[in-house]
Amino acid sequence: MDEVATKIIDILKKHMKEPMDNIGPDTALTDLKIESLDLAMIVFDIEDTFGIEIPYNANEEAADFKTVGSVVDRVRALIAGSGAAAAKA
Repeated sequence: MDEVATKIIDILKKHMKEPMDNIGPDTALTDLKIESLDLAMIVFDIEDTFGIEIPYNANEEAADFKTVGSVVDRVRALIAGSGAAAAKA
């Protein structure tokens, strides 16, 4: 696992009601028993940690947040996009 994945898993663990040690890219977020308020806090923590903004529309982007791996992929894409935007500025 790379640094992005490790940091995201650490953030998820911080907000879980029942800690799990075997979290990997294929782990479904529903398996982590994260409540909706906790999910909002997780999104804020991820944004702060990586200096990104996660546009979230539950109707359009729910697939992006089904597994740990999908969250990691989405964050990587946003990081890459923010780097490109910063280069243009």
